[in-house]
Amino acid sequence: MRLLGTPPEPVDTIPYRSAARGGGTESLPLAVERRRVDALPDGCDAVLVAGDLQGVAPSPLTGRTGLLGVALADRLSRWAADGLLPPPERVGVLLAGDLYSAPGADLRGASGPVSEVWLAFAAAGCPMVYGVAGNHDDVTAAEVGAYGPEVALLDGGRRVFGGLTVAGVSGIAGDPARPRRRTPEDFVAAVRAAVAAPPPDVLLLHEGPAGPVAEQRGNPELRRALERGGPALTVCGHVHWREPLATLGDGHVLNVDGRAVVLTVR
Repeated sequence: MRLLGTPPEPVDTIPYRSAARGGGTESLPLAVERRRVDALPDGCDAVLVAGDLQGVAPSPLTGRTGLLGVALADRLSRWAADGLLPPPERVGVLLAGDLYSAPGADLRGASGPVSEVWLAFAAAGCPMVYGVAGNHDDVTAAEVGAYGPEVALLDGGRRVFGGLTVAGVSGIAGDPARPRRRTPEDFVAAVRAAVAAPPPDVLLLHEGPAGPVAEQRGNPELRRALERGGPALTVCGHVHWREPLATLGDGHVLNVDGRAVVLTVR
C-alpha cells in the first residue's frame, strides 16, 4: 500500500473541543482528507488512518459527547450515506495512538482508558481495526482483542489482513519506569525487529521518525533505522507536522497527529 503523489482532497471536518495551552478548552476542527494509494487490502475499499484524537465531540448517533475517536467512528455510516466514503463494512482502520481526553477537555496530557474507541470502530462493522497505544492510552491487547478477530493492539507483533501486512510498536522512547515507554535504545531495537525481513507493508508507530526538514520533528535514530529496507508506509503521530507527508527511503511517513486520512485507490 504505497502513497501516490496526488494532492489530498478534503472529505469533511469534525468540530471538537480540546484542552488549550495554559488552561481551559478550545474549539478545533478535525480535518478529514483523502489520499491515494496504489493498492488496498482485499475486503477494503478504503483505509482510515488517524491518531492523537485528544478531544471530545458529540456522537451523531447518540448525541452524547465523548471521546473524539468515538465520534469519528460514528460518522462513518453518515459519510457512506452521503457518498463520501464506502460503507463501514468496507473501511479498514489504522490507529496511531493517544486517543484519550479528559471528559471536560480541560487538562492537557491527560491519560485514561480508550478501549471504547476501538469498540466503536468494531461496532460500526469495520473489517480491520489495527493500532498502537500512545503514551497517554490506558488499554490492553486483551481488551481490544475481545471486540473481534481482526481488532488488534500491536506492540512488536504483526497482523495480516487481505494480503496487507501491518506491524506496530506502541509507546515512545523515554523512562521505562513510566507507562508506555522504553529506553531510547530498546525503542529503536523494537522498531528494527518489527520491520525485519520481510518488511511489512505498513508500520504503525506512535512516536515516529524525524522527517527530512526541521519542522517535521521526530526520532532521528528511527529515521536512520528505517531509511534502508523499511516499509512502503510508516504511520505515526505524537508530534504535529504542518506538512504531514515525508519521504523515507523508498517509502513515505504519514503523520496523523490530530488528523484523519482516508486512503483510497480512486
